[in-house]
Amino acid sequence: MARLLVLDLDGTLVDSSRDIAASVNATLQQLAPGSAAIPLERILAFVGEGARLLVERSLEHAALALPVDEVLAAYLDGYRERLLDTTRLYPGVAGALAALGPAGPALAVLTNKPGDMSRAILEGLGVAARFERVLGAGDVSARKPDPAGLVMLLNELGVPAGQAWMVGDSATDVHAARAAGMRVAGVAWGFDPTGLRAAGPDRILGAPAELVRLAAD
Repeated sequence: MARLLVLDLDGTLVDSSRDIAASVNATLQQLAPGSAAIPLERILAFVGEGARLLVERSLEHAALALPVDEVLAAYLDGYRERLLDTTRLYPGVAGALAALGPAGPALAVLTNKPGDMSRAILEGLGVAARFERVLGAGDVSARKPDPAGLVMLLNELGVPAGQAWMVGDSATDVHAARAAGMRVAGVAWGFDPTGLRAAGPDRILGAPAELVRLAAD
């Protein structure tokens, strides 16, 4: 039986897509009035490797020569104000977390979103207490696909890599897990199903309820 499940946040536990997209487009309008809005599906393709890369990719797409640091700061300020405007747990996630229960494996979150924002989202959605640790940017020395966050969780929780799963929605999660020596499951409902499948996770979960079966492996 697995002793630890480490889950990604955006695209895995929560659908934050509209709040992220609204924040990106509001920032571009603030700093470059008249800019065309970037479609949601394009912004989702930029998500997964941290806010700086999201901003850099958005600026490139919009052909805007703005200082990345200035745009990043404005984006983070704006996003912090709308963290829970439309962000929700994916259908079935709350039930799966409850079904895992206290007798199941330890649960943790590792995301490239800032850690304080991640904890605020999970607290606001009423599931923060289910996780032993919630780590994000600012909490660890490097972002996924670097394995530093996973190694930190394994060490803190005293779990061998072979008894833990990483669960995520992108190739970034797959590469981080491989580098940490962990098994990795991808979720079919996330932001980047094509890139995820191309990265070759050990398993694809079709619905959150399958997390319970994963915990038995």
